[in-house]
Amino acid sequence: MAIDMQQFHGVFFEESQEHLEEMEQLLMELDLEDPDYEQLNSIFRAAHSIKGGSGIFGLDALTGLTHVMENLLDLARNGAMQLNVALVDKLLATVDMLKVILNCYRNEQEIDWKSIEKEITALNQFLGNDKNTEADDGFGFFEEVSPTAEEEAFGFFETEDKEKTKSEIEDDGFGFFEAIAPSDNPNNSSATPAAPPQKTPSKKKSEQYNHKSSKKAKAPPTNDTVRATIRVDTNKVDSLVNLVGEIVITQSMLTMIGSDFESIQEDKLQNAIAELERNTREIQEAVMSIRMLPMSFVFNRFPRVVRDLSSKLGKKVELIIDGGNTEIDKGLIEKLVDPLTHLIRNSIDHGIEQPEARIASGKSEIGKVTLVASQRGGNILISIIDDGNGLNREKILEKAKEKGINISDDISNQQVWDLIFAAGFSTATVVTDVSGRGVGMDVVKRNIESIGGQIEIESTPGQGSSFNIRLPLTLAIVDGMCVSVGDQVYVVPLINIIESIQPEFEQIKYLTNERLLWVRDQYWPILNLHQLMEISNANDDPTSAILILIESSKKRFALLVDALVGQQQVVIKNLEHHYRRIAGVAGATIMGDGSVALILDVESLSNQITTNIQEIEANHEYSNV
Repeated sequence: MAIDMQQFHGVFFEESQEHLEEMEQLLMELDLEDPDYEQLNSIFRAAHSIKGGSGIFGLDALTGLTHVMENLLDLARNGAMQLNVALVDKLLATVDMLKVILNCYRNEQEIDWKSIEKEITALNQFLGNDKNTEADDGFGFFEEVSPTAEEEAFGFFETEDKEKTKSEIEDDGFGFFEAIAPSDNPNNSSATPAAPPQKTPSKKKSEQYNHKSSKKAKAPPTNDTVRATIRVDTNKVDSLVNLVGEIVITQSMLTMIGSDFESIQEDKLQNAIAELERNTREIQEAVMSIRMLPMSFVFNRFPRVVRDLSSKLGKKVELIIDGGNTEIDKGLIEKLVDPLTHLIRNSIDHGIEQPEARIASGKSEIGKVTLVASQRGGNILISIIDDGNGLNREKILEKAKEKGINISDDISNQQVWDLIFAAGFSTATVVTDVSGRGVGMDVVKRNIESIGGQIEIESTPGQGSSFNIRLPLTLAIVDGMCVSVGDQVYVVPLINIIESIQPEFEQIKYLTNERLLWVRDQYWPILNLHQLMEISNANDDPTSAILILIESSKKRFALLVDALVGQQQVVIKNLEHHYRRIAGVAGATIMGDGSVALILDVESLSNQITTNIQEIEANHEYSNV
């Protein structure tokens, strides 16, 4: 019976993409003076797996290029070739080419065979197979190596000798599937030759580029390890999340119906509804955890970005990554790649100075760019921090005036920094392929806001800048407090609520036209929700209404509402897909009675607060009238 190999293509493409990302990361981490044998072996195995799988499917472009690459890696892992910057650069370029080829096969596009032949020729120069290569090229020459058992097997499976049995070959998985070693010797792997003699550790490090992480990267699992994971199509996970959201809505409807149910069976009904609520929450948490991925899925691609760009600009940059284990919704991760890439390139291009300029200002010649992620309540905070020259206030103001932006010279630094997010705004004096066209920062802000996030800038002249991105932990479900304003219901995220009070008259203070709440020895600006949402029939008297004390990332304030409806878990629906973005609103949800309620965006609401609390507390500029 003929086997339709097309059904395996999707798995092959996914696994090959993972292998290429693994190769790139490990190549970036290599110590050129004292390379780690296990890292080299892992890079070799990744290339070998791609070659084997592509050979089975007849993807000749992948097979040919990975075959030559595999020969280079085999020499390196056995100590027959000295690694250097030129060789690693070429291997990274080959990985880039393999990614392009893989996408061409995946999307059924034409293959650029001339580029592949050019890449193979360049790799062969390192092998010494190009007779035109001069000895002083620094590539070195090697005698032609006799075909190994692996090569005679065409790369489809790994073998120790030519007499390997058919069953053993099948067990190897043809280089495409993970192989499981015999149980009596779990460390046995035919693809792993004896490690070469260990070198004396060298104190030299590459001065061009360094990459540090809060945790040392672990070597990937070898072929004798069984992975306790399965591959699931993203659409299936999204469908499951949507179904759980519908269950949450249905559970809310039952709770509402049960509250009006009067009979001798009321207690049993309420107990059943409570049990349903517990089970629903457990299902929701389990399903949502499937969508959560570590930030390392995004962060691991940036060492390459920093390495290539710093080399191109003649700068020395060290990338420090922290918080890669912080988890975030997969839907957010996919939309973060472009904004983060632009911000990191911006920090290297505009922020980090040239080595001689850093030395002249008393800094280390190696600049630092720090990429850090952390969870803050119901939000994820991602910061891109550099120790460069910082933003130039005067230059930004001058450029703003040139573009006809009407501003005064005494605006705050934060307002000045926000000007760089204007469309077409750039302070670069020379247009290059890196920057200067005025395209980017406005797109960065728009992309971040499209997923419910915010970006803020902190900068100190001569010391550096920090771009801080705040995002919701997930796009799906949130615990909230339902509140009423007039005849409307709104949802306030529970994570931002400190407490709710009905204040006494003495606790309400006045500052010009603004009202303040004095509670817990602090002043809280009062934000009228009915004014923001333009609701006319709402209660405007704080002493008979409710004030919700809210704390955002930067400010604290009291939100004036008519009454509390109750705590509830709600499903977030994106308004922009069906309507448009509304200031102060993160999304909408369907309530138990079928009505629609808006979910408030606390961070956006906090921007409405203009009162300087620090000055008020210092000067007591208020009255009781």
